[in-house]
Amino acid sequence: MTQSVNEKQEGAPKAERRDTARRGGGRELVTADGRTSIADHVVAKIAGMAAREVNGVHQMGGGAARAFGAVRDRIPGSTSTSTAARGVGVEVGERQAAVDIQLVVEYGVSIPDLAAAVRRNVIAGIERMTGLEVTEVNIDVDDIHLPDEENGGAAGSEPRVQ
Repeated sequence: MTQSVNEKQEGAPKAERRDTARRGGGRELVTADGRTSIADHVVAKIAGMAAREVNGVHQMGGGAARAFGAVRDRIPGSTSTSTAARGVGVEVGERQAAVDIQLVVEYGVSIPDLAAAVRRNVIAGIERMTGLEVTEVNIDVDDIHLPDEENGGAAGSEPRVQ
């Protein structure tokens, strides 16, 4: 016979019941019933997706990571890490995670405001999906995307050689 969380808490001290309820009830990764481990690459993908959701983030990863990723993406059958985790480094423990993110921002966006929004979104996403406490989110702005870079830098100009 299984007991619900509420039934298990009835015999627990009142303060303990409130603490579990505040955490979302049963969201602990290490319990008396067992341990749940979450791989680093899972947390990295969550962080990458959460960072990309913020307006003003053009691309993820440093220059070398973006270049290597572009080459790797062109190789058929390439068994590479998902692009969702590109530009994201994580350290995951039993109860906590730390995140390092490299990104390219859109020109005209306030970098401090963007960094704060990325931090909020990454922390919320990781904590909601994994139950891990995020201790820090370090952001490295590697580049800025200029509007004319999409067209090779010479919008509307004719080629020099015909």
